[in-house]
Amino acid sequence: MIKLEHWTETVQVKVDQQASEIILEEELEDLEDIDELRDSIPDTQPRYVLISWRISHPDGRISYPMAFIFTTPRDCQPQLQMMYAGSYTHMIKECNLTKVFQVRDLEELDDDWIQNNLVR
Repeated sequence: MIKLEHWTETVQVKVDQQASEIILEEELEDLEDIDELRDSIPDTQPRYVLISWRISHPDGRISYPMAFIFTTPRDCQPQLQMMYAGSYTHMIKECNLTKVFQVRDLEELDDDWIQNNLVR
């Protein structure tokens, strides 16, 4: 679970093909911008990303919306896509988040994406 000790945090989880299990791949804290997040995600393999992003609202409030992002590149191996698709529903239930997104192209993850999906 993400603790809100830092401004922006992400946890990246992957499916280990050999062991057929879901494992923690990387935790990132205090991300400066969305580019840093995008650069940390492989562009040829799927990943589950749990994110807590610091949002400064115009009225001065600060919020940390949490979301689940499933990245699945178009040119990924079909077998790998099926492994991730098979555990997708389980991951969503385990994370218990209402903001759930799928991203096919990592270039979609930009400041506009954050504004359109996490600030609402």
